[in-house]
Amino acid sequence: MKTKMIVHAGSILLFLFFWILLIELIDNPLLMPSLNAVFISILNILTSWMMIQVILMTMFRLLIAILISLFLGVLLGILSGVIPKVSWLIKPYVTVLRTIPVISIIVILLVLFGFTVAPYVITFLMVFPIIYQAAYEGIRHMDQELKDVYRLETSDLKLAIRYLYMPLITPYVTLSILQSFGLGLKVLVMAEYLSQTRNSIGNALYLSKVNLSYDDVFAWSMLLILMSIGFEYIFRTYQNRKSSVD
Repeated sequence: MKTKMIVHAGSILLFLFFWILLIELIDNPLLMPSLNAVFISILNILTSWMMIQVILMTMFRLLIAILISLFLGVLLGILSGVIPKVSWLIKPYVTVLRTIPVISIIVILLVLFGFTVAPYVITFLMVFPIIYQAAYEGIRHMDQELKDVYRLETSDLKLAIRYLYMPLITPYVTLSILQSFGLGLKVLVMAEYLSQTRNSIGNALYLSKVNLSYDDVFAWSMLLILMSIGFEYIFRTYQNRKSSVD
């Protein structure tokens, strides 16, 4: 653990070293703001109730999109693992969503759904394949003997999902949720930026760029990184505690 912390600290120091080096090389505070300016900007954001509302609204959109993706992804993933025909039906759509460029989806959906609804739909479509694939792979890697024994006991699919499939695919789904928060946050902020969604981090970034407030741009970027790290830490901690209890 101590070695891990030392490596992490060294990585952060190396990042700061390159940042300071770029500041000296570019020598233009408008293009490359100083660490002090970015730190002050972060404090201004975190002490402004208006900016806190912006962060909360973006988090709300992210949570809604992930919850919908979680429900449909787990349900369809289990059905695909149990019923091959469902997998054959869904696989082409999942493949398209995993391969199409993100910017293409954003532009198309902004036109189709408008600026208010599109960020939710875009985030859902990016996150859904990850959760679906995790649930599907969890079913596929289950011990066939467990499935056979349960089928001998009961043929009720609802009971099988509740007492057999859900407990066994939980580790796969938990990992997919961990990945979804990081990816979902990036995609959502990009969609908010392009659609200029009101009360959003994406719109705050857009306004900072237009106003040439690059210290704010860097500050929002740092906050987004910290949020992603925070999500990862929370889920890792939860997963470790659950494993230790089990």
